[in-house]
Amino acid sequence: MAAVIIAVNSEQQLEKCLEIRKEVFVEEQKVPVDLEIDEYDVISPDANHVLVELEGTAAATGRITYYKDNSAKMQRIAVRKSFRSQGLGRILLLAMEERARELGLTKAVLDAQCQAEEFYAKLGYETISTEPFYDAGILHVRMEKSL
Repeated sequence: MAAVIIAVNSEQQLEKCLEIRKEVFVEEQKVPVDLEIDEYDVISPDANHVLVELEGTAAATGRITYYKDNSAKMQRIAVRKSFRSQGLGRILLLAMEERARELGLTKAVLDAQCQAEEFYAKLGYETISTEPFYDAGILHVRMEKSL
């Protein structure tokens, strides 16, 4: 069955996104919930959430916020453990990039966990930070891609 990409526009869909993020970031990676959930976790013109479902189950999510210089900030990209290694991360990110283009944005910026840097590089992102930095206790690098 094909993945279904959903541009989140209801509280019920948003709740599915937050459930995935809590499972991946809070439970698996031990990020404090008060750092994971923030003011952009609402239905709002300032935040665009994307949900990917597979076989009727919420499998992956990501969030786009506006960033400087007409850029999309790709954030909170998460795939549930049981759905990893099936290409859903790639599908999710390509859907997020398409949504950013629809919003008229010309560049994507993201802070990648170092362990995921190679994944993003394969999708055309270039590392622009000079050295890794900590975010929520996890090493990251800043990456960008022209849309």
